[in-house]
Amino acid sequence: QVQLVESGGGLVLAGGSLRLSCTASRGSLSNYGLAWFRQAPGKEREFVATVSWTGASTDYADSVKGRFAISRDNAKNTLYLQMNNLKPEDTAVYYCAAGAAASRYHRYDSWGQGTQVTVSS
Repeated sequence: QVQLVESGGGLVLAGGSLRLSCTASRGSLSNYGLAWFRQAPGKEREFVATVSWTGASTDYADSVKGRFAISRDNAKNTLYLQMNNLKPEDTAVYYCAAGAAASRYHRYDSWGQGTQVTVSS
């Protein structure tokens, strides 16, 4: 399994932007489908976005479509999530995940420790 480390979370005002990053401390991300999930307090973890091996194919949850953009740079061994026009309901711990498929339904087997994103109104 690959070991994942997220960064880039923080506190931002509504309407602001953040860019999350996910790197592999061990292993190569180029061998995996990659995704972002999030979990808000008192709620179940939910799918945010996924990207295929080459980055050519992406999928987004309806709640973030048009505001978030997932991308990957295999040469830098890094996954990104650009988050624009943030809303208070985007407040959550964000996790990156790696697996054998790039699908919102896939059961990813490698997870990062999470990074907190807090959006104030």
